[in-house]
Amino acid sequence: MKRHAPAVARNSAAIAKVLEQELPASGTVLEIASGSGEHAVFFARRFANLHWQPSDADPDALASVAAWRAEGGSANLAPPISIDASASDWPVTQAAAVLCINMVHIAPWEAAEGVFHGAARLLGAGAPLILYGPFLEARADTAPSNLAFDESLRRRDPQWGLRSLDELDQFAGQNGFERTARHEMPANNLTVAWRWRGDE
Repeated sequence: MKRHAPAVARNSAAIAKVLEQELPASGTVLEIASGSGEHAVFFARRFANLHWQPSDADPDALASVAAWRAEGGSANLAPPISIDASASDWPVTQAAAVLCINMVHIAPWEAAEGVFHGAARLLGAGAPLILYGPFLEARADTAPSNLAFDESLRRRDPQWGLRSLDELDQFAGQNGFERTARHEMPANNLTVAWRWRGDE
């Protein structure tokens, strides 16, 4: 029932170091596409003052998150909930931050759009939406490994592939967000934060 994602052991500490700069001091962090659940367990322990809400659209992933939580979850780690990022209605009414790790490149573009739409419904002014993963950038050379990864994803599903950070910025701006941070991460990944401007 429990899944294991080897990358979690490699990237959790690096991501957490960046999240220390981006997450609020209190409130609920909604994690979209929690996958195995290992990140949720790690981050909930690391950020004890935050309420950590994992989610996923895949029933097997939800079962894995629940199993990891039952084995070693902290009191601030909530049971996982089912969320399809591309859906127009999420079973959450508010959040202090939204986090999505390694999802937008292995899902249709509509899922990335849905993350911004959903975050806009939940976040207050100044609250962050944070994405982690590999991206394409017009003003930066793309690592050969990322280009090969992008090609392999598109062979598996033409709707998948690394997302252009410029396109994400444009869509974010159209939906009330402004990019406020770009953190370079190990293995040619980025952590990118956009903040909700509120109803201007």
